[in-house]
Amino acid sequence: MNDTLRVQRDVSLQPHNTFGLPARAAWYARIEAAAQVPALLADASLGALPRLVLGGGSNVLFTRDFDGLVLHVAIPGIEVLAEAGDELTVAVGAGENWHGFVATALARGWYGLENLALIPGTVGASPIQNIGAYGVEMRERCEWVEVLDFASGGQRRLAAADCGFAYRDSCFKRDLAGRVLVTRVAFRLSRTPRVDARYADIRDELAARGIAAPTPRDVFDAVCAVRRRKLPDPATLGNAGSFFKNPLVTAATAAALRARFPELVAYPQPDGTVKIAAGWLIDRCGWKGRSLGRAGVYERQALVLVNRGGADGAEVLALARAIQADVRARFGIELEPEPVAV
Repeated sequence: MNDTLRVQRDVSLQPHNTFGLPARAAWYARIEAAAQVPALLADASLGALPRLVLGGGSNVLFTRDFDGLVLHVAIPGIEVLAEAGDELTVAVGAGENWHGFVATALARGWYGLENLALIPGTVGASPIQNIGAYGVEMRERCEWVEVLDFASGGQRRLAAADCGFAYRDSCFKRDLAGRVLVTRVAFRLSRTPRVDARYADIRDELAARGIAAPTPRDVFDAVCAVRRRKLPDPATLGNAGSFFKNPLVTAATAAALRARFPELVAYPQPDGTVKIAAGWLIDRCGWKGRSLGRAGVYERQALVLVNRGGADGAEVLALARAIQADVRARFGIELEPEPVAV
């Protein structure tokens, strides 16, 4: 086994998930270099165990202890690989904090990710979820994703076009789920600012600040301000950000819903579908600010489920299922959770 890698027994995962839920890992290894993984998997006592890849813990819902090996990805590094005119390719270690990277890119004059500020989690999780916010998705700036294959122990790169990116989805949640570990992600960034302030929340925040011609820094600051108003800090109130995806429905379904609910919050998509605001659906069902046991719905944003203190994963899951049942009964829409239940 690789002497530089320390494998621990019976480790608490409570500090490693943003919900702050109690769970323990039978085995735990902090991965700081891709080269550590093959030797670890070759170990007879560990290689055959069930595996869980963990990043920042912002997209996981622990409902029990994990009787296997947790690979906690902490691979660092931010490196400029290529520059051509104003465009550059930047490779980032999977363990880098996402918001920290966005802030670093902005400080260095690398633009394109400002709308994705303050999203919790690590860079390695960004392609898995195809994170997005305020009109921008990660896939728009992704060049490639480097992965380590658990079966072969070898590394390869997948071009963005081969990652199966979709709304909050990718091949890493489907075909490659459980088969690979993301080690690095490369982004196409620009030294030329191209500001995107289409979303009303951002426009309103900029207007309140008296900014008519925003810079990337202005957009970054506005996004941070809006997110801090709407979303609780996991350090003070356990949560995983937006718990449910905004459901996509047909135009006909959206029209039928709007006929019943004229105030429906919905956004037409380029492919003809319509994205319904899940937070609005949950709010209309009366869940905003309510609790079920020690888990609850955040008072300022119905899309966020929170740990009121001492909750376990079963309580959060029970709350989520109760919300799903009410939305299904009232609107005929199935809400899909974003966090992965373990």
